[in-house]
Amino acid sequence: MFKTMQKHGMTLAIFAAVLTGLTALVNQLTKTTIDEQAAKQQKALFDQVIPSDFYDNNLQASCFVVQAPELGKGNHRVFIARKGDKATGAVMEATAPDGYSGVIQLLVGTDFSGTVLGTRVTEHHETPGLGDKIEVRLSDWILHFAGKIIHGEDDAAFAVKKDGGEFDQFTGATITPRAVVNAVKRAGLYAETLPSQLNQLQACEE
Repeated sequence: MFKTMQKHGMTLAIFAAVLTGLTALVNQLTKTTIDEQAAKQQKALFDQVIPSDFYDNNLQASCFVVQAPELGKGNHRVFIARKGDKATGAVMEATAPDGYSGVIQLLVGTDFSGTVLGTRVTEHHETPGLGDKIEVRLSDWILHFAGKIIHGEDDAAFAVKKDGGEFDQFTGATITPRAVVNAVKRAGLYAETLPSQLNQLQACEE
């Protein structure tokens, strides 16, 4: 009886070891492919918020981690666009903390003088049929940021129309677009401070 149990135990141990090894091998073989697909998706998203002729560097490799209240709580990644030796703008991860159903994650592209190049929502939990019109697949509302200029912190025009600004709100939903507009404005204003601190930025870990 004991020998039989011992034999079955050894068989199970060998089976578990082989299965673990196969899992590790498959993970190693697919990791490169997964990383490559993630990089392609990130590049495609970058192309939506900053024109490709705006920079000639590897934007994904020009990644820095910042802690800036203007972008939201915690760490945020900032990607610096360059043309030749000159920094021309930035793509920033930003958070709108005051969406109707919680935080809204954004990607904002700007130059360093207050011009928004593009904006996309990367994550949200807004109400379907109302607040989710911030998604480009459902509405062109988010496209209207491209080319808009932020004329300083007191720019009253960079707001939703209900607050006296130029951006439309959604029928039955003002909180969501207001949160996005304000977050983009804060990110654009923060970008104007970046040229003076480029040498002090902390690079992202690979």
